[in-house]
Amino acid sequence: MIKVSFPDGNTKEFEKGTKVIDIAKSISEGLARKVISASYNSEVIELSTGLNDDGDIKLFTWDDDEGKKAFWHSSAHILAQTIKDIYPMSKLTIGPAIESGFYYDVDFGGDNPSENDFKKIEEKFLEFAREDNEFKMRHLSKSDALEFYKKEKNQYKIELIEDLEDGTITFCDHSNFSDLCKGGHIPSTGIVKSVKLLNIAGAYWRGDEKNNQLTRIYGISFPKQKMLTEYLELVEKAKERDHRKLGKELELFTFSSRVGNGLPLWLPNGTELRDRLQRFLEDAQRKAGYKKVMTSHIGSKELYETSGHYEKYGADSFQPILTPNDNETFILRPMNCPHHCEIYNSKPQSYRDLPLRLAEFGTVYRYEQSGELHGLSRVRGFTVDDAHIFCTPEQVDSEFKNTIDLVLYVFRSLGFENFSAQVSLRDDSKPEKYIGSKKNWEISENAIIDAAKEKGLSYKIEYGEAAFYGPKLDFMVKDALGRSWQLGTIQVDYNLPERFELSYKGPKNEDLRPVMIHRAPFGSMERFVAILLEHTGGLFPLWLSTTQIEILVVSENYKNYGQKVLNILENHEIRAHLDDRNETVGKKIRESEINKIPYMIIIGENEEKNETVSIRKHKEGDLGEMKIDKFLDIFKKEISDSIPEFNIN
Repeated sequence: MIKVSFPDGNTKEFEKGTKVIDIAKSISEGLARKVISASYNSEVIELSTGLNDDGDIKLFTWDDDEGKKAFWHSSAHILAQTIKDIYPMSKLTIGPAIESGFYYDVDFGGDNPSENDFKKIEEKFLEFAREDNEFKMRHLSKSDALEFYKKEKNQYKIELIEDLEDGTITFCDHSNFSDLCKGGHIPSTGIVKSVKLLNIAGAYWRGDEKNNQLTRIYGISFPKQKMLTEYLELVEKAKERDHRKLGKELELFTFSSRVGNGLPLWLPNGTELRDRLQRFLEDAQRKAGYKKVMTSHIGSKELYETSGHYEKYGADSFQPILTPNDNETFILRPMNCPHHCEIYNSKPQSYRDLPLRLAEFGTVYRYEQSGELHGLSRVRGFTVDDAHIFCTPEQVDSEFKNTIDLVLYVFRSLGFENFSAQVSLRDDSKPEKYIGSKKNWEISENAIIDAAKEKGLSYKIEYGEAAFYGPKLDFMVKDALGRSWQLGTIQVDYNLPERFELSYKGPKNEDLRPVMIHRAPFGSMERFVAILLEHTGGLFPLWLSTTQIEILVVSENYKNYGQKVLNILENHEIRAHLDDRNETVGKKIRESEINKIPYMIIIGENEEKNETVSIRKHKEGDLGEMKIDKFLDIFKKEISDSIPEFNIN
């Protein structure tokens, strides 16, 4: 017998060799019908797998991220089968599940499929899916695996197999199709009821521009046709909210090939938006005891070698900058952390000085591949709302909780109400992967978990997902279209204090090592603005809007009264604009709606005579005629309601 533990803490005994699907049936037949994937002792397995040792089991349905991953990974196998059937001379490479769907990279040789071929590929895909063939895993020796692909002359799979150890190689079979695969499938192809191929793109083998260019076909699939229909409707809504489209319409940012790909140019409206976001966070940081610093956009290569960033990001960085001095080499900074470590090191520190909280909106640079650039969400130069807290191990708990408060304040103020968190901890069975003492790790991990509980966060724990230098907490936010984004991260770091030999004098005058906490509620200003644009559809919270009120005069006869109203609004620090053009008021209203102006004030004969204003709100229509003082009360209340109070512990 073996003991199987479930996520709710219950444990049951089963005979050795019991299959996962039978364990699901032992709970309920209904659950067994819904389960499509599973993991045992954190390893993804098939539902047909027999269990022979004690362990922890997790059963996944379509509603779980892990279930979707298995579903889409299995769909990639069906797509590969379809491609080989329609294009027999093609060579398959890799086909993983991604956040929404899957893709397969293929060398089509002489064939050049396009989106015009998607319909026939989809039809054949569904034909294969309806056969309801079981996905079966089998082990192969390295020599047999190599021989399998040598027959196909598939150098890509051969290269993958050559990197694997004999005895670890597995294939997945369904119908008459086999593919190199390490596992993680749904029970059979028939569970896939609908599919849509989304787009086609180029991709270099293993992401290296020196290698062959392949064709990447993206797709998505669902267990019900209705789900696909709803997804495609969502895609259309997303197109309307695409930050590149809205950024152009609202004149926020642009790009220039002369300046360089991936280097955004912020226009006046966008610059004002960024400035307001920055001031908003800086005000909160100041209340929370952060000290603002500024550092250079470049640093010596030695600095980033010391920190380890050159080793990590060197291949993705711009080429080193050489100077007339042969002994000097600089690079554009890939991260701000090393600079802040040197600020900490600029003078002796005592335990009385800690915690020391240093904050900077620092621009960093990464050489992203041109094919991976995407508007503001993937650029080569971006500004991180970086801060680094240097503290004692005993202060980690309180500092972590205060940092969570700051992140949640940012989310609430910007309308991100639907979010969850992931606590990433170390894998105790692999201590060689991590640095720092076991005691410090336990202090930090307990601090993160306690903080997440105390703050009432919806969170999950992932073992083995910690960075090598410490545990972390990542926030996953869902936007208005239900899409998930990672926004906000808090990380505990023992690595950089060691590498930079940071220290402070303890109460007994002993030299001690501080702990470093990294945090960035926005992440990067560029990506955050992109997500915010798509979340709001360009209709920002009132406090953030570039133009909060557009004053529209019915005719030039009322320009003077319009100017008087503008002066009153500006005296109350309201961002308003007077549209006194000789155009119809209907046209002015339409333009204001397109430009996402939150409020419009209409001024005509009655308003001038009665010293009132007629108010129109974006997407809500007319609110009626009222005295300016009454409108100011309404306006200011909306502002105050949209920004919660930031409480400092």
